Amino acid sequence: MGATTQNRLLKFLKDELLLPSDSIDLAVRHYEQSSGSLPIILWHYGLITLDQLSSIYDWLETI
Repeated sequence: MGATTQNRLLKFLKDELLLPSDSIDLAVRHYEQSSGSLPIILWHYGLITLDQLSSIYDWLETI
């Protein structure tokens, strides 16, 4: 994921899904240490629901 896309995704998570900054920070730390997907990491740690995960992927398809 490019830096611009990641920044837009982080803004979406905060502004649209209203995820707490602490949750986003935790997921980003794990994302940087792995080769996984940020949305999947959020879901794996129970920070988002399946519906929210689906919303993220729908949003990613539009950008």
